[in-house]
Amino acid sequence: MTRIKRGYIARRRRTKIRFFASSFRGAHSRLTRTITQQKIRALVSAHRDKNKQKRNFRRLWITRINALIRERGISSSYSKLVHDLYKRQLLLNRKILAQIAISNRKCLYMISNEIRKEVDWNEYTRIS
Repeated sequence: MTRIKRGYIARRRRTKIRFFASSFRGAHSRLTRTITQQKIRALVSAHRDKNKQKRNFRRLWITRINALIRERGISSSYSKLVHDLYKRQLLLNRKILAQIAISNRKCLYMISNEIRKEVDWNEYTRIS
């Protein structure tokens, strides 16, 4: 039987994995088996923390909006403000509302006043 020289496909795969793990420390960047384990672990952590980051930012935006509306007396609570926004079909997400609350408070006051006028008018016409 003739001799078969193995290697370039496996070597190419391993160098690709090593390039991913080049910033890891110690054996985690040198040994092939350890590199594959660390790669799996790193990708699992990245996926999990990406979703956790989305949750944390949403909580931050809600906290900022709630703090501003309670401080200025715009609305009695955050949930009522968001409910009134959806009633008026103003589809502003929490990120945009939080940016408005930080950078341009007068704009948020104008939005809340318009919502309040519309909601008050609808409740007035419903009663009579």
